[in-house]
Amino acid sequence: MNLEERGPGFAAFWTERHLATLTTLRADGTPHVVPVGVTLDVARGVARVITSGDSLKARLVATNAGAEGAPVAVCQVDGRRWSTLEGRAVVRDTPEQVASAEAAYTDRYKPPRDNPRRVVIEITVTRVKGNA
Repeated sequence: MNLEERGPGFAAFWTERHLATLTTLRADGTPHVVPVGVTLDVARGVARVITSGDSLKARLVATNAGAEGAPVAVCQVDGRRWSTLEGRAVVRDTPEQVASAEAAYTDRYKPPRDNPRRVVIEITVTRVKGNA
């Protein structure tokens, strides 16, 4: 998906310091929604969330990934502006992938605390909703 077509306002919204929610699915199909920091690579159409490998969100993504990745959504709201990114997620855990995601997180938020169990939930964006 070419997110660059959404324009500079969209890209700017995803670089401003806002928290988002990540929605994953439990085995029974009910949503698991948690607040997260998320970064978006507009050029690649990929959003990333850093988390502990033993977190429920990481376990749900890993369990539900299948061949195409687990269905997920991240949503960010600032007053009347909002944007939801839907897509397919996988868990990445190589040191290079984690370091890259940590650097992007640092750029948007602040340096994350140390976490030797850190992984990356990598979301390939397939649909965008919102007015941002």
